[in-house]
Amino acid sequence: MEEQEMQLKVKRVTDKFTESMYVLANEPSVALYRLQEHVRRSLPELVQHKTDMQGWEEQSQGAIYTVEYACSAVKSMTNSTLYFKSIEGLLRETIGIKDQMNSSHGRRKRTADAIVQRDLGDRHNAGPS
Repeated sequence: MEEQEMQLKVKRVTDKFTESMYVLANEPSVALYRLQEHVRRSLPELVQHKTDMQGWEEQSQGAIYTVEYACSAVKSMTNSTLYFKSIEGLLRETIGIKDQMNSSHGRRKRTADAIVQRDLGDRHNAGPS
């Protein structure tokens, strides 16, 4: 009886050992299969995210360039205050000269109108000859 018990115990141990070896031998394959399955499912979505991110990066770079260019333009405008003051002075001087010319032209026109009026009045007062 002891021998049968021993054989039964040995058989159980060898069965458990065989099962363990089978699981250990196949476990990496199962793990790799699961990894492959996961990659196959998630890779297209990851590629799409990467493409989207690259597009957003390009847009961001363009926006950054535009903002930097605008900032440099504003800085150069603040440095041009001297030129704007010079232009303002020249415009004031030009307006003054124009006003002088207009007042001078107005006097000439009034004088010419007065002469015409006088001549018309002389002719009218002289009557028909």
